[in-house]
Amino acid sequence: MTRYVVVTGTSTGVGKTVATAALAATTPGCVVVKPAQTGGADGDSDAREIERLTGVPTQEWTVLPEPLAPDTAARRAGVTIPTVAQYAERLRTVEAETVLVEGAGGLLVRLDAEGGTLLDLAALVRAEVVVVVAAGLGTLNHTELTVNALRDRGVAVRGLVVGSWPDEPGLAERCNREDLTRIAPLLAVLPEGAGALDREAFVAAAPGWFA
Repeated sequence: MTRYVVVTGTSTGVGKTVATAALAATTPGCVVVKPAQTGGADGDSDAREIERLTGVPTQEWTVLPEPLAPDTAARRAGVTIPTVAQYAERLRTVEAETVLVEGAGGLLVRLDAEGGTLLDLAALVRAEVVVVVAAGLGTLNHTELTVNALRDRGVAVRGLVVGSWPDEPGLAERCNREDLTRIAPLLAVLPEGAGALDREAFVAAAPGWFA
């Protein structure tokens, strides 16, 4: 039976793609799916970055040129995008032991024109969710809001990943690292600059980032 793991972030820019790559590098038999990629006009994409870092097979479905929420980007481009229910059906056809699904933006960003979100998608495929969080000030509030939304919906929270741990953490970062464990299990702490590693170095280092 296929296991689904959805990766979301508390906000844009918290290191979600590198965290997804780290999970992929440490999850045998997985495939990574990016249902909606925005800002893909120049050929760059999260799926390609994950494949560069890990060599794990990736799939990228809906690609929209402007770096906006998927429903906004689709509306501006004048195109119709799949519904969350259609994404869920397609996910069920992916053959892998584990399907890692990287979201776009945060948990409640709209993925379709009907108001469907990554939270809805996770619920439909009965996924467990990994939440990628920032290290600094504000992260406790953002993390509580995201985790509470998941738990209120009955979606399993696998745990948290700090997406970028500074080389010289300050008081806030050091305290947050401990306080985050009061919200959900802390699965991994990724060092700042991990995404700049080459594949060999990234894959070798990734297991050491996990608790």
